[in-house]
Amino acid sequence: MSDIKLFIPIILGTDREGRQSEKVAKYLLQKINDHPEIKTTLFDVRTVLMPMNDYGEDLKDENPSYEDLIVRSDGIIIVAPEYNHGYPGVLKSTLDLLLKEYNHKSVGLVGVSSGPFGGARVIEQLVNVVRRLGLIVPRDDLHFPNVQDLFDDNGNLLDDSFNERTDKFLDEIVWMTKTLKWGRENL
Repeated sequence: MSDIKLFIPIILGTDREGRQSEKVAKYLLQKINDHPEIKTTLFDVRTVLMPMNDYGEDLKDENPSYEDLIVRSDGIIIVAPEYNHGYPGVLKSTLDLLLKEYNHKSVGLVGVSSGPFGGARVIEQLVNVVRRLGLIVPRDDLHFPNVQDLFDDNGNLLDDSFNERTDKFLDEIVWMTKTLKWGRENL
């Protein structure tokens, strides 16, 4: 199975104007593209068609690109900014489009915040949501505190210490994703 590339897309979990988490998602996209065992793409929740008065699986047919992405994926990575100690509503609405398609797949959680905790509270809340969806959360999360100070105007990372943390995070995601993929295919 080591010759097979795992498909682990990145979900950018906010549609807010001026979002700093987009820099984190693009940084991860670059890091993953350099990782020998992973194929990826960036999915932006801005592309989800979501009426203001309806939510849930009944809307998945209106968002076939998201459904196809999750069906094809071996696992996913969610980049989520922390808004008032919680997750963006558009992220929750997007995740709620599907259910069985997530079952027994890994999910790496990446928290982003303008404060010192790096989205720890958004990750804490998302763990409950993704577990209910059937996703499996590895032990290691990735946190980007004070995100406005971590990247230059062109989106280049200014703090190299994040590279080692990101590599460790990705190694854990690869291990969990391989294990769950084997289980889905063999049990």
